[in-house]
Amino acid sequence: MTTNLIGSKVIVVDFGAQYGQLIARRVRECHVYSEIVPYTKALDVIKAKRPRGIIFTGGPNSAYEDGAPAISTEVFDLGIPVLGICYGAQLMMHLLGGHVCKAPVREYGKTEVFVDPASKLFADISSSTVCWMSHTDYISAPAPGFEISAHTADCPVATAENEERKLYAIQFHPEVLHTVEGK
Repeated sequence: MTTNLIGSKVIVVDFGAQYGQLIARRVRECHVYSEIVPYTKALDVIKAKRPRGIIFTGGPNSAYEDGAPAISTEVFDLGIPVLGICYGAQLMMHLLGGHVCKAPVREYGKTEVFVDPASKLFADISSSTVCWMSHTDYISAPAPGFEISAHTADCPVATAENEERKLYAIQFHPEVLHTVEGK
């Protein structure tokens, strides 16, 4: 599938990620302009700039704790596709009614991920692939309207997606080189 992305822009919403700059660079490597904005200003920037897509970064917090970095759920109703990575995925699920909690087993490092080849996210990806995980919390149940499209031996929801709303939550880090088919 070829899409003309010249002139497109993606807003990368930073929730304190260690890989925020890398996410933006990976987007630019795909010939798409990306701009990193702090979560505290993101909704205003998104409304003003109307990007083609939004990426929520990871971060060191637990989405379910009081005072954790967050964004208004209004962002999910703008009709702009949203990809949440790690904390960004957990935050999306938490805000939309899924369940996020401390994982019984912490996943860190290269992890085998089993993907649903019918998912548009995983077109041309092996049904079993190696991805980089770095989390102590996980999504134990996706939000209503989301389908699970990837899992690991210890993480029941490595990816959840709502294709109709163009909302995608992935627990792993596709931006790092350790994720074999991340790009």
